Amino acid sequence: MKELLKVYENKQPEIVFNWKDSETEAEGWTVINSLRGGAAGGGTRMREGLDMNEVLSLAKTMEVKFTVSGPPIGGAKSGINFNPNDPRKRGVLERWYHAVSPLLKNYYGTGGDLNVDEIHEVIPITEDAGVWHPQEGVFNGHFKPTEADKINRIGQLRLGVIKALESDAYAPTTGRKYTVADMITGYGVAEAVRHYYDIFGGNVVGKRAVVQGFGNVGSAAAYYLAKMGAKVVGIIDRAGGVINEEGFSFEEIEAFFLSKKGNSLMADAHDLIPFEDINQRIWKLQTEIFVPCAASRLVTKEQITQLIDTGLEVISCGANVPFADKEIFFGPIMEYTDGRVSLIPDFVSNCGMARVFAYFMEKRVAIDDEEIFNDTSDTIRKAILNIFKQNPTKVNLCSTGFEIALKQLV
Repeated sequence: MKELLKVYENKQPEIVFNWKDSETEAEGWTVINSLRGGAAGGGTRMREGLDMNEVLSLAKTMEVKFTVSGPPIGGAKSGINFNPNDPRKRGVLERWYHAVSPLLKNYYGTGGDLNVDEIHEVIPITEDAGVWHPQEGVFNGHFKPTEADKINRIGQLRLGVIKALESDAYAPTTGRKYTVADMITGYGVAEAVRHYYDIFGGNVVGKRAVVQGFGNVGSAAAYYLAKMGAKVVGIIDRAGGVINEEGFSFEEIEAFFLSKKGNSLMADAHDLIPFEDINQRIWKLQTEIFVPCAASRLVTKEQITQLIDTGLEVISCGANVPFADKEIFFGPIMEYTDGRVSLIPDFVSNCGMARVFAYFMEKRVAIDDEEIFNDTSDTIRKAILNIFKQNPTKVNLCSTGFEIALKQLV
């Protein structure tokens, strides 16, 4: 696996598009690792301090993810080095998407990512730049549909991603309406845990879980884990967190979910433990399940060792590369963790949104809550089953998953 990984990591990307904004200090890159299958896909992120190497590593990660989620295309990513809280953000995005529109028309598909919203920013701004849909390049480059078929599938993709969920099996039905895009990645992260226990032995019911990050992915993962009977004992977020060693009830987790502001956990002032305090306490909790859904490269070796020492069994990642390694994929902390507990590969557990895009692009399908969510769940189960068939030992699952993926790419 390590030799395959070295070859893959060292291979130069096929296309690097570099842009400097004419009106601000913003700089952006689209990195297309390869045009495997005639196209490439990956979201657009914005943060201050971002550089081309970050975008390249994410593009390579996307290519690995597509071996699980489909379609069989190359990996890409766009990144803009700019403060997302700057009031000039909208103008930066408008000029960026106008500049990158020729790629988006022909062979590159994008979506939302860190600090860039799929529904409110990517779709309307790319439309204004003359792109039918942010995934149009994947249609044209990979699927090569007839004009009629393209119109139909872009239509179902548009409707499907922003579809309001109607069934309480997939989202709370009180308050605001939640969409497929809001919930699907966190759903997949939770389903990966359920499938892991089904396949490797055991049951998610009654297992204790710690969740890191309470944005779209972490909050949805906590919601679904609690719904399937796991006991969430701790949540850590940027400003602080909450702990209940007996496990929060489903109703309590649902209340946290419904009351979050943007991407932040909102607990009663007397319940919210300050970040410095919870960051000392949460890693010592007895827990079987760890769900890292905050930013990439945060989890230290000391933190993961403390969780392992208190009985950790399985990790399902909402974040890509959650460990504080500098390597693109498989650094020493990830390797250490993989050799001691069941680490589900991140490109399996968090492939939900990529799978939804593929589901709507591949053929005409029903825009139905149950069919959309079952398709993501089945995709994740199949990937975990493939790992189990090669390695039923409960350790080194991540390296096995990488080997399966890289054999398709190298």
